[in-house]
Amino acid sequence: MAASATLSLCSLFATHCKISQNLQTPSSNVSFLSLSSSSSSSSHKLSSSSSRPTFPLLTKSAEAESAVVVEAEFQSSESEAKPDDTEPAALQVVETPSSPKREQLFGVVMIGGRQYIVIPGRYIYTQRLKGANVNDKIVLNKVLLVGTKTTTYIGKPVVTNAAVHAVVEEQGLNDKVVVFKYKKKKNYRRNIGHRQPNTRIRITGITGYQDYPAVTLES
Repeated sequence: MAASATLSLCSLFATHCKISQNLQTPSSNVSFLSLSSSSSSSSHKLSSSSSRPTFPLLTKSAEAESAVVVEAEFQSSESEAKPDDTEPAALQVVETPSSPKREQLFGVVMIGGRQYIVIPGRYIYTQRLKGANVNDKIVLNKVLLVGTKTTTYIGKPVVTNAAVHAVVEEQGLNDKVVVFKYKKKKNYRRNIGHRQPNTRIRITGITGYQDYPAVTLES
């Protein structure tokens, strides 16, 4: 009985030892895996940290000095790229002969019962001048007044010996004028158009007024 009891105890003890060993082996494997994973992650971190470029730490004064150096280099490159335009180009002054200024002059002349203000160099439209062709030179003798910047020659009724010289430029017609006639209750309606003939002349000068007594304008 005692021998059988001991054998049974030994067999139980052996089986218990096997079970305990089987239970402990996975934990060792897990720990080994955890160690290997931690070591691999640390090595990966080390490799990644080692693969990143390292920059030296700069102080604020060093950064300011580097910025100033970069700006100076940029300005020097711009000055080299741009040509030197500080020196002004020599201007060539060409003296043109000044034409003598025309005296400010005007006159009042009568043509066909109407008075016109004439200024040398300008043109006016007058009534049709009979017998005047284009480019003909004409002289107008009925000068009522001649005025300059300082003096005035007033005719009584005309300025003696004064004459206005002009050139005929065109013989034309005025704008159309519609003449409409109507009588009520008589069935009378008339629509008539009319264009008055005219002449365009250009004033070339006023002469002969210097000998006439002048009226000085008070300044």
